[in-house]
Amino acid sequence: FCAAFTTATEALEATLAAQLVLLIEPWPEQTSITVRMALHTGTVVSRDNDYFGSPLNRVARLLSTGHGGQTLLSAATQELVRDSLPAGATLHALGEHRLKDLGRPESVFQLLHPALPSEFASLKSLDNPELRHNLPQQVTSFVGREQQVAEVKNLLAKTRLLTLTGSGGCGKTRLALQVAADILDGEGDGAWLVELASLADPNLVPATVAGVLNVKEEPGKPITQSLVEFLKSKRLLLVLDNCEHLLDACAKLADTLIRQCPGVQILASSREALGIAGEQTYRVPSLSLPDPSKHLTPEVLSHFEAVQLFIERALFQQSTFAVTNSNAPALASICHRLDGIPLAIELAAARVRSLSVEDINSKLDQRFRLLTGGSRTALPRQQTLRSLIDWSYDLLSDTEKALLCRLSVFAGGWTLESAEQVCSGDVVEDWEVLDLLTSLYDKSLMVSEPSGSSTRYRLLETVRQYARDRLLESGEGAVYRGRHLSYYIELGEAVEPQLVGPDQVIWLDRLELEHDNLRAALEWSSDVGVDSSSGLRLAGALSRFWQVRGYLSEGREHLSRALVREPGGDAALRAKALNRAGVLAWNQGDYALARVLHEESLAIYQENRDKAGIANAFINLGMVAAVTGDFASARVPYEQGLAGYRELGDRGGIATALAGAGVLAWLQGDYTSARVLCDESLAIRRDLGDQLVIANSLINLGRVVYSQGDHASARAVFAESLVGFRKIGDRAGIATALNNLGMACAATGASVLASRLWGASERLYEELGSPFSPREQKQVAAARAILNEDAAFDAAWAEGRTLTMEQAIELALDLDKLAK
Repeated sequence: FCAAFTTATEALEATLAAQLVLLIEPWPEQTSITVRMALHTGTVVSRDNDYFGSPLNRVARLLSTGHGGQTLLSAATQELVRDSLPAGATLHALGEHRLKDLGRPESVFQLLHPALPSEFASLKSLDNPELRHNLPQQVTSFVGREQQVAEVKNLLAKTRLLTLTGSGGCGKTRLALQVAADILDGEGDGAWLVELASLADPNLVPATVAGVLNVKEEPGKPITQSLVEFLKSKRLLLVLDNCEHLLDACAKLADTLIRQCPGVQILASSREALGIAGEQTYRVPSLSLPDPSKHLTPEVLSHFEAVQLFIERALFQQSTFAVTNSNAPALASICHRLDGIPLAIELAAARVRSLSVEDINSKLDQRFRLLTGGSRTALPRQQTLRSLIDWSYDLLSDTEKALLCRLSVFAGGWTLESAEQVCSGDVVEDWEVLDLLTSLYDKSLMVSEPSGSSTRYRLLETVRQYARDRLLESGEGAVYRGRHLSYYIELGEAVEPQLVGPDQVIWLDRLELEHDNLRAALEWSSDVGVDSSSGLRLAGALSRFWQVRGYLSEGREHLSRALVREPGGDAALRAKALNRAGVLAWNQGDYALARVLHEESLAIYQENRDKAGIANAFINLGMVAAVTGDFASARVPYEQGLAGYRELGDRGGIATALAGAGVLAWLQGDYTSARVLCDESLAIRRDLGDQLVIANSLINLGRVVYSQGDHASARAVFAESLVGFRKIGDRAGIATALNNLGMACAATGASVLASRLWGASERLYEELGSPFSPREQKQVAAARAILNEDAAFDAAWAEGRTLTMEQAIELALDLDKLAK
């Protein structure tokens, strides 16, 4: 039985004393069980009806040292209960013992009472001579990793050679030591650590192992032979730590021992596998990480291993350190940006001596200057983050170094195809890229993740920044940034036509996956010496993606920057960018600027006699006029746009013109004409299979049907549009559908439900930088006046604002099902 407590001192003392009373009460005669108990006191985290934290690990290790019928207490618990023990009970000091968590020694006490057995064998601590080992004491605690410890122990039970791989600083050594300590049971010949990090000569590997095991070299006999003869009859675990720089020598020795010494198991740590028969590998993951894009309270944040490590190490530097609501976002960002790498997090936590959490986060762009000052007794490469990665980089071949540096131009990952096109050349042939990627993966410098039917690769951000610095130092930065930009311009322009067809979701998701790369490419399009039209090309190609996926402000910024940088140049590119910038401005309610942009694009289209562009610009000008209430000015451009599309035989354009004319008729109160126009537009769009415009047409039709008084049918149409917007990930469309569904619930008197949907819709609009339109504001105000329930209305509205987008969608769709 294990216990850890966080209550107030008085309550804690009473609780512990009560538990001790229960222990010494005699068991019924028919009871035949042996109780083993350990008590320790510390602060733990409550999560999912369970407790987590280093005190739990500590008490588990204390429990493992005891014997059946024995009750052990830590020093912390002994201090709390020594003055309130039950009658006849005493505590006997067993001295200091090293527990299997490898941390500081623990003063252990045993509960004595006449009703309890008192004589036991020596504690099964690391000080017990029966547990043969040379495992070193650690000055800091082992945070988290419960799952990894269990998985490694399970693998060791099935194999004789297990290699822990992973990036530098990910905690391979500490995990290996903890596993070795855990499996010590007093049987066999123990567990022995062989530290190889400081060894430079591979020929000395066998002698180093022999020295740890106290095997003497014999004249005329190779040391490996002496080692084999010694180990043939032994049953033990060898921990070969830091093998990567001595890979061939370690592989040769491991192979020999595994083949000739049947009782020997090897647990190795290396940035890449030894590569011999019978080897099992285990890639040590980073610590669990919070998502910095989510709002997390300090309590929730402390559930993550990376945060736990930062907090514990920060407390060593500043005893008053605490996570607060104000610094929690910065702490989540630090852990995420450092990829959950333990060494990097420890180096960052050391900075709380002189910097706030927010300051540390803001300076991580210069992480190789910031993250220095590790333990003076650590290996040199573990004292700074740059030295750590220097160690891995120096072990690479020239072609591996070249590819690694070139890969740093990618942000957010890449595919094999993109790496071949962007990074090949000179010393790296395109046919070599796959093998080199595999090698870099094996050396734990990158990770791979399944992405649909293919594989996507990425560098840990710390490695990427290091490789980027190396690339810039080589003078090749501009070359490979330029190749990256060209690749993503070609991708954007190839995908753009697919964003209006039946497969649009596939291609929208592809652009979403590449969004960080697209952002990087747009940034580099402004570099000196880059073709000034490249920004216009890429921004124009991505504008529909930004519109659909709700990146409205970002898209407007990129288009504006490209237009300013290229005031002349290709007229067709400029007209397209102006047109798309106008659409995004309209989506955010910036109607005056939208009109200016569409008028400028129309002038260029007319000068170039671009009939499709002219028709589209007329339709957009009609939309601006209609939404601002200038109905007279809206009719003519709609008619001109429709005529232009009919001449071109463009069915999609015709459907857009009909939809706009239908909205205009609805706004003017001509519901009969509006219904005919909206039905015709929807029929064409269904035939073309463009889910986005189908969903938009359903919104238009639903508004008309609602205005005709058929609220039930309108609700069904709005629900269908919501499903469509959800499928393609159109956040603005989802907000619009939720708003209109709120209007249709309100019509049935369901004021609380309606206001929840309006609250959720309002929050989504705000996130998009696109507030309720004047017409929508009037609708809500009118509904509120009719309902006359201000207090309930406001409370439900506030509740709706707390819903996630998915929760709001489910609420809306569930209401629609109930209504049916």
